[in-house]
Amino acid sequence: MTPPRQLHIKSYGCQMNVYDAQRMVDTLAGEGFVETANADEADLVILNTCHIREKASEKVYSELGRLRVMKDDAARQGRDVKIAVAGCVAQAEGEEIVRRAPTVDVVVGPQSYHHLPHLLKQAKAEGRALETEFPVDDKFGFLPPPKPEAIRSRGISAFVTVQEGCDKFCTFCVVPYTRGAEVSRPVTRIIEDVTRLADNGVREITLIGQNVNAYHGEGPDGRSWPLGKLLERLAAIPGVLRLRYSTSHPRDVEDSLIEAHRDLPALMPFVHLPVQSGSDRILAAMNRKHTADDYRRVIDRLRAVRQDIAFSSDFIVGFPSESREDFSATLALVMQIGYAAAYSFKYSPRPGTPAADMQEMVPAAEMDERLERLQNLIDSQQSAFNKAAIGTTVDVLFERAGRNPGQIVGRTAYLQPAHVMASSDIVGKILPVRVDSLERYSLLGELAARDARPLVSAFSQTPIGA
Repeated sequence: MTPPRQLHIKSYGCQMNVYDAQRMVDTLAGEGFVETANADEADLVILNTCHIREKASEKVYSELGRLRVMKDDAARQGRDVKIAVAGCVAQAEGEEIVRRAPTVDVVVGPQSYHHLPHLLKQAKAEGRALETEFPVDDKFGFLPPPKPEAIRSRGISAFVTVQEGCDKFCTFCVVPYTRGAEVSRPVTRIIEDVTRLADNGVREITLIGQNVNAYHGEGPDGRSWPLGKLLERLAAIPGVLRLRYSTSHPRDVEDSLIEAHRDLPALMPFVHLPVQSGSDRILAAMNRKHTADDYRRVIDRLRAVRQDIAFSSDFIVGFPSESREDFSATLALVMQIGYAAAYSFKYSPRPGTPAADMQEMVPAAEMDERLERLQNLIDSQQSAFNKAAIGTTVDVLFERAGRNPGQIVGRTAYLQPAHVMASSDIVGKILPVRVDSLERYSLLGELAARDARPLVSAFSQTPIGA
């Protein structure tokens, strides 16, 4: 028998790339590939790239330089190693990758990775394969389902893509150009995916999309279903204990999603809702299509139906022409909302986006100072949120063994890691934990009785607009 070929995938960036990497593994399993964590052992190495963060493409070229050395060493040993670049950098810079990195055999965009078996054959025959056009066919109709043993090996939590692309065209963002227009998968296909995962031990499902709450997939009744209705249907699937979704846009938080947070115990009270800035002038320059008050009202609506709900967000500091007054408005918004976590970054231009041509750049030193102030504020809020759990009892979905002998690790409704000493048979179960202390961002405690005092969000409060 021919031994299996080894596949190594290194993913950068977003949750969508984690999901895409798993689907690449499933696709290439039919070609005789098995996944390895060691790139040096691999017959095929795929860099699954992200174009969102600063210097994303340069990180890819740096990694390709290291892989070129590895590929040359393997060739001297008689091994033929192939290298592929996939994802958003591949989509945005396909021809440039071909020019700068001749060691690359395959370049494939995020909408075309279902063609990987064909592209590998093409590269073998022709020396190189490039596919970065948006295909007419929907890749989800061609991707093979993961095998049961693959699902079980990936743990009790899983991502499921329900929507791709974005029609918002924020001036700083490359997603509309690398992922294309908004497309939503049919409800029946999503139900099939989630049922398969639940049947094989997955207990927590996170629905993902570049703009996930713009979901409008065709339902079994022939009508367009919003995200809230989809969540309601998925919550009824046996074995699904927790539901989440990410990433959302404030403009697309509609009534059925609010009602889902009110009515579905399986839907976790933790929402990632990027705002980017607290200044209306900067939000307009970003083409975000909402104001700071619009954002506050969305927060109010969610808090009105779930008093224990908590939020995370994204912020860009130093967007072109951002004044000190604009930045102060961002700090004020953070103070008003109160976040359990947030991601914040200095603005960096992305080639091909409208913001890249804006001239009024904020000095680098000023950006550094603003980012430090914002992150200090966010860190203080996250610390307060975590400290509020001490002495309370929280429900934890246990995921895996910890680093220490006898330790089991899980996550709370707010994605806080929680550690207890217990037997491994609690993996996959939701159990109450009495929180005794913190270790950095992790909660430490013991399994507790269900009548212990519940956790109340550190930021439960009267709605801002009241």
